[in-house]
Amino acid sequence: MTTATRIDWTREHCRLLKGVRDEFATTRPFEGLTIGTGIHIEAKTVALLTTLRAGGAEVVAAGNLNSTQPAAVEALRAEGVTVIGEQTKDEREHGHYQRELLTTRPDLILDNGGDLFARYLDDPYVGLKGGTEETTSGRMRLKPLRDRLRRPILVINDSPIKQFAENQHAVGQSTLESLLRLTNRVTNGERVTVVGYGACGRGVADNFRGAHAKVSVVEVDPVTRLRAHLDGFDTPPRDVALSTADVIITVTGARGVITVKDLPLLKNGVVLANAGHFPVEIDADGLLTSPEVKTIREYEDDLATLELRDGRRVHLVARGHMVNLAGPRALGNSIESMDLGFALQARCLQAVATGQVDSASCVVPVPAEIDAQVANAYLADRYQ
Repeated sequence: MTTATRIDWTREHCRLLKGVRDEFATTRPFEGLTIGTGIHIEAKTVALLTTLRAGGAEVVAAGNLNSTQPAAVEALRAEGVTVIGEQTKDEREHGHYQRELLTTRPDLILDNGGDLFARYLDDPYVGLKGGTEETTSGRMRLKPLRDRLRRPILVINDSPIKQFAENQHAVGQSTLESLLRLTNRVTNGERVTVVGYGACGRGVADNFRGAHAKVSVVEVDPVTRLRAHLDGFDTPPRDVALSTADVIITVTGARGVITVKDLPLLKNGVVLANAGHFPVEIDADGLLTSPEVKTIREYEDDLATLELRDGRRVHLVARGHMVNLAGPRALGNSIESMDLGFALQARCLQAVATGQVDSASCVVPVPAEIDAQVANAYLADRYQ
């Protein structure tokens, strides 16, 4: 009997990336190129970045806020990937890691939130071919910068595969799983308010309803709010939804969704968690330093309880960082969903590196032919 790691388990079940890696080892589409990335460093990322290495790339990774896992860093370094920095919640420290990454002058950027492309514009250099952006948040940030970027940048999150496979199905599933694991609290009969009803919000709402919670949705767009209503969710006014909730989960991509101004509304014992990409949806710093907070008790597994002066208690998960990548045992989204998304990443970077797309494809969705290629590959052996 041999003993293997969770990283080994993950790589074994990334079927698409295994196939792409075998192909890239022969075709070497990234020969002589450096790929820089700020994507979350965890087990599935090891499968992606080592696939890019197999394609001839020098890979430099700086991770993302509060999600870098030491075991994944060790595995990447063992296979020749340069990892800059370590796990941090400090945005300034994280920014330093990103700036250090950009001093390597990567030819391709695999971005996650638009940070690297935005920092590139602060100090541009010759040789950047373009790259990919993983998130909706990043697309929103980079779209106004198109005239300055003028390079092919394919937005993975705008692929329909990414929308339904990862965002709707996997984010909802992993948010539920992570909150259960971190808090060990019941969902049955609890009132859960989901703030935001995009693809991720729909998945979160569906999964908590499936776990027998009473789910309400807060959504600023009236048409999307109507969709939530017709999907069978309560859509009360925001103040009502917040004041009656046992659990509040933000998943909007916006800043300041829950702030200190909301403290008077919150029910005693409410749990606050964020499933959005950036740790800005819940103003954790504002809540923790509010004069209305009498004491703060911090627990292991990244949990904190704020006792207010009137005796109410508010529980904060991971200080507003992504709940499904928080804590010492973070697993993130399911292997299969990330295998799909990362296969899209690999194919899109291949398209940029080999000149299949040009500067007209600046901050645009994944080309339809790549979506079809990845979908066909995933389904190829399902019915054999």
